[in-house]
Amino acid sequence: MAHALLFSLESSSLSACSTYSICSSTPHFLSKNSTFNHLTLSFKPLKPPKLIHFHLKPILSHNNRWSLRGTTALVTGGTRGIGRAIVEELVGFGAKVHTCSRNETEINKCLENWVGSGFEVTGSVCDVSVRAQREQLIGTLSSLFDNKLDILINNVGTNIRKPMVDFTAEELSTLLATNFESVFHLCQLAYPLLKASGEGRVVFTSSVSGFVSLKNMSVQGSTKGAINQLTRNLACEWAKDNIRCNAIAPWYIKTSMVEQVLGNKEYLEEVYSRTPLRRLGDPTEVSSLVAFLCLPASSYITGQIICVDGGMSVNGFYPRHD
Repeated sequence: MAHALLFSLESSSLSACSTYSICSSTPHFLSKNSTFNHLTLSFKPLKPPKLIHFHLKPILSHNNRWSLRGTTALVTGGTRGIGRAIVEELVGFGAKVHTCSRNETEINKCLENWVGSGFEVTGSVCDVSVRAQREQLIGTLSSLFDNKLDILINNVGTNIRKPMVDFTAEELSTLLATNFESVFHLCQLAYPLLKASGEGRVVFTSSVSGFVSLKNMSVQGSTKGAINQLTRNLACEWAKDNIRCNAIAPWYIKTSMVEQVLGNKEYLEEVYSRTPLRRLGDPTEVSSLVAFLCLPASSYITGQIICVDGGMSVNGFYPRHD
């Protein structure tokens, strides 16, 4: 009975596909002093290495990374405050923008100013808290931009400041419809247009109230927390369609929405004391971040909620007089 011992060797003098034998009929067993009269060496060819495919985005030139020329955008609530700053920021980078407002007089005045300044902006009257009007808005947008949309800025939001136990069902409904339902539904409606663009971008306007507890803002904070999670989920769900989703979370920004509450000097001082930069933000400090998240320069950023708050959300305890 013949036995064979299989070796795995590297040799430049032997063919990798050959078998070499020295014949003997005597069996031998492996031990310290063993010798083999029958030795068969089998050389098997090595398997070729597996190829790893890297999916890389083409590198754009500096000018193209920092340009929105040729893109289209929808900015909800773009006639005042942060929304208006976003419209003007995106136009400044070369985008064609459509915006909406509930107030016809207000949007007509803004359009007159923008067109007079050479901005490529169109607008329509729309209350995004109303389902039928949202559907009409996206229908208008489809016709205007040939069934494609590059950028969706969900900017509209509202607030009712009061303890949670004092909320009426109607007030709760108002906040949910404006702050969350409108955003959710607009994303559903705009999805085919964003997908058709090939490089869709969605930016949500959240708030630091979605991260930390603020007095009399339990309901508003809950709607913003929902937006934060929607941002993360859609970033993953829509990544296959090359749609990026991010959100910005402002603190107190100098807009008409906060004029009344910040008219209280004592309260304003408290705001400053909790803000490391010791000041309010400006709408352009928010719009610049929104524009960045829409630019090709940010093409590997998705699923992020970025606070624009002068450090408020990370502040611990810093005495005012240290």
